[in-house]
Amino acid sequence: MNSTERPRLSVRSPGDLVAAVPYLLGFHPADSIVVVAVRGRRVVFAARGDLPGAGVDPAPAARHLAEVVARQEVDAATVVGYGPAARVTGTVDAVGDALDAAGLTVLDALRVTDGRWWSYLCAEPTCCPADGTPYDPVASQVGAAAVFAGQVALPDRAALAAQVSALDGPVRLAMRRATARARRRLAVLAGASVDGAPPEDVTVGVPADVPPTGETSAEGPPAEGDPVVVVGSGGAARAVRAAGVAAVRAAFRRQRRGERLDDDEVAWLTVLLTHIPVRDHAWSRTDGRDTDISLWTDVLRRAEPDLIGAPGSLLAFAAWRAGHGALAAVALERVLTAHPDHSLAVILDDALRRGLAPSELDGWPVVTGSSVLRRRRRRPRR
Repeated sequence: MNSTERPRLSVRSPGDLVAAVPYLLGFHPADSIVVVAVRGRRVVFAARGDLPGAGVDPAPAARHLAEVVARQEVDAATVVGYGPAARVTGTVDAVGDALDAAGLTVLDALRVTDGRWWSYLCAEPTCCPADGTPYDPVASQVGAAAVFAGQVALPDRAALAAQVSALDGPVRLAMRRATARARRRLAVLAGASVDGAPPEDVTVGVPADVPPTGETSAEGPPAEGDPVVVVGSGGAARAVRAAGVAAVRAAFRRQRRGERLDDDEVAWLTVLLTHIPVRDHAWSRTDGRDTDISLWTDVLRRAEPDLIGAPGSLLAFAAWRAGHGALAAVALERVLTAHPDHSLAVILDDALRRGLAPSELDGWPVVTGSSVLRRRRRRPRR
């Protein structure tokens, strides 16, 4: 679900809207139901869902979608269904009824199939012929304006998900080795924090079949033979947090300078991010800047599978703050598929599903302790 604080596109007709939808979502939808909502004369929100399967009542999902749209304080909406009439018509009707029940004006209800669009609300053959109206989102003026403004419409949602998928081949082998070095480095750091001997608040060992408890348990178990470091409180925790803060700050500085982290830097960062105070420090420094999205995308794709929770969640948060709800959704899907109980991912996924505006989390997280209280300010509209 996307807010639409992006370069403005002029939409004067149903055909213009159909051409604009892929740029509002970031990809060309298929077998989907889309609601584009307006406040006054401005499109401010777009939401997409899958068409229900055969025999599934569309009403419950339609009511949820209408609730999400109504929560955006909008005035009216257009419903667009993508797919064959047999699958689209019932869902479009259900969503339209739910929007009406929520007090929103339904401006139009459209179906898009095989390069043509139809209106369910227009019976005038001069503007809405029975065999549909052809359209080409790439060749349209709206599409050209979107591309000129730097917006991208990927071929489909799978292409968007591929942008957050794991890198394989030589990159994966190099990261596996770098992460093993990082785990050993963390074990040394925590174990040497009290006169060079392991303190009482640190356990260093090799992984068992059950993941360790403590702050590292948000992620899955490491590779066989790698050390497990479970940090409680005290000197070891302070040492790990200090190292994590330094690593996060260095990563942001490198990204701002247009430099890419090397394998050891990414591995060290991902290992440290399994510790909640380090993750929350990174969260407090993350917003919707392009550099934030680029940093966490790169870290997520290179991270070892058991360490994707924090970078994936931070990418989702950055994308959400920037209005890229679809990117946030695919990042969270990847995290929650591997780690369904990851706390930050669960919080953000719930916020996205309920259609909360990014501003609802202004001030999150509140980081206290050895650091100065820092609240995130509302980002100005662009």
